[in-house]
Amino acid sequence: MSVPMDIARRVADAVLYEGYLLYPYRASAAKNQVRWQFGVLVPPGFTATAEHPASVTECLLEGATYAVAHLSLRFLHLRTRDVERAEDDGYWPVQQLRNGQRTYLSFDEATEREVETVLPVAGLLDAPERVIEVRIPGDRVIEPIVAPSGEVVGRVVSEHLPLHAELRVSAELVPGPYELVKLRARVANTDDWKPLGAPREQALRHSLISAHLLIAVTAGAFVSLLDPPEWARPAVETCRNEHTWPVLVGEPGHRDVMLSSPIILYDHPDIAPESPGTLFDSTEIDEMLHLRTLTLTDEETREARATDPRVAELIDMVSGMPPELVERLHGAIRSVDATTDQRSSEPPWQEGDPRSRPEVLTPWWDPAGDATVSPETDSVTVCGVAVSRGSRVRLVPGRRRADAHDMFLAGRTARVEAVLLDLDGAHHLAVTLDEDPGADLHRSHGRFLYFAPDEVEPLPDDSPTGGPAPGGSASEGSLGEEAGA
Repeated sequence: MSVPMDIARRVADAVLYEGYLLYPYRASAAKNQVRWQFGVLVPPGFTATAEHPASVTECLLEGATYAVAHLSLRFLHLRTRDVERAEDDGYWPVQQLRNGQRTYLSFDEATEREVETVLPVAGLLDAPERVIEVRIPGDRVIEPIVAPSGEVVGRVVSEHLPLHAELRVSAELVPGPYELVKLRARVANTDDWKPLGAPREQALRHSLISAHLLIAVTAGAFVSLLDPPEWARPAVETCRNEHTWPVLVGEPGHRDVMLSSPIILYDHPDIAPESPGTLFDSTEIDEMLHLRTLTLTDEETREARATDPRVAELIDMVSGMPPELVERLHGAIRSVDATTDQRSSEPPWQEGDPRSRPEVLTPWWDPAGDATVSPETDSVTVCGVAVSRGSRVRLVPGRRRADAHDMFLAGRTARVEAVLLDLDGAHHLAVTLDEDPGADLHRSHGRFLYFAPDEVEPLPDDSPTGGPAPGGSASEGSLGEEAGA
C-alpha cells in the first residue's frame, strides 16, 4: 500500500467509526440510544427522516489522458444482536443475560464492507455511465450460551439483512484550454424495502452507514476543490457534491488520492501521531477519553465490554497503555496556518537586544506594546482598495476553509471594526455583521468575527446591506452543501 493511500485509509477509518459508540461506551447510556448519524444512505422508500438514499461526488482531474481511477466504496452494515433466554417452551428475547462472570446484551453492531472497482478514465469519456452493482447477502448466526454446568441457558442471534446498492461512475471533459476531466460518482441505496411506517431502527438494517468513497488515480492528479488554483476555480464552481465532502488525502503536496467524506474535513487531514487507537471520537480529545475510561467502575466496565467487542478492545488498550504513551496525550502544539513559514512562539525581542524595553509593563504579545501597530487606524489593501475600521465588506469565506461554520456567512455584508496584525506578520479583519441586531453589543464587548483579507470583498459605502450576494449563498453552491445535509 502506498504512503498516500495508507494515510487515506487511516483517515477513512476515523470517518467510518466517527460516533460509532460514545463514552461511557455502555448500551444503557442515553447518548448511545440514537446512533449512526453520519453518511447514512437509507432505502429510497424510507422518508420518515431527512436522510437521503444517495450521494453524489464530483471532482476534477488534470493530466488524465492515461489516468486510471481506483474507487473504493466503504460503509458499515448493521448487524443486530439479540439475546434470548432459554425457557421450557423455547427462547424468549431479553435485554441482558448474565452467565457466570460474563454479561450478554442485546445491542446492534456493525460490519465493515468495501466494494472496489478500477476504471480507465479515457474509457468513461463519451460513454454511458458505468454501473457497479453492490449486493451484500444477508446471514444469520446463532451462538448458544452455555452455563458452567453445561446447560444451555440462552443464545445470541446475530443477523445481517441483505443490502442492495449501486455505484454509478461517469466522466466528461470540462470545456476550456486546461484539459480538465470531471469525474462523477453516485452512490445510491436501491433496496426495494417497503417501510410502511417502520421506525428508523428498522430502516438502518437496510442502509449503508458512514458511507464514503476513496478515489485514487494513477497517471493523473486531482484538483483541490477547497483551495483550487485560480485558473481552475471556474471549473470547480461547476462541481456539485450532494451529501458528501471531497478532500485531498495523503501527504501534503500529493494529489493522487481523494476522500469523499460524509463529514466536513480539510485537505490532507491526518490522524494525530499521539493518538493510541480508535476511541470513536476524532476531535482530538484522546487524553480526556482515556482518563474518563479509567474512571469507570467495575460494573460499568463489565457492561461496556458486553456492549460491543470493539469497546472491549478499547478498554484493553486504555488499561494497558504504558505511562510514556499516556504522557504524550497531554498535548501537542501544531500550527494550522500553511500560508507562512514565519512561525515562532518567542517574543519579538530577546534579552540584551537593544529593542528590549524592560521598563514597559505591557506584555510583549499585547498590541499596545508596539507603537507601530494600531488596530483602530491601520489598513490593509484588498483588491486594490484600502480597508480599515469602518469599511464595509462582503464576506467570501471558503478559500481557506478554516472554520466550517464560516460558509453559512458567505455573501453577508459586514463592517470592519479593526485591522489586526499577528506575530507572523499576517493581517486579520475583525468584523460585525450588518444585519446582526446584537452588533452594537458585540462591538461594546469587543466580540467580533475574524476573517483574512482574502476572505472579504470591499464594498462601496452606499451598497445595500443584507444577506447572500446575488446568485445564492454558499449553501446553494457546488461545495456549500453541508455534508450529510
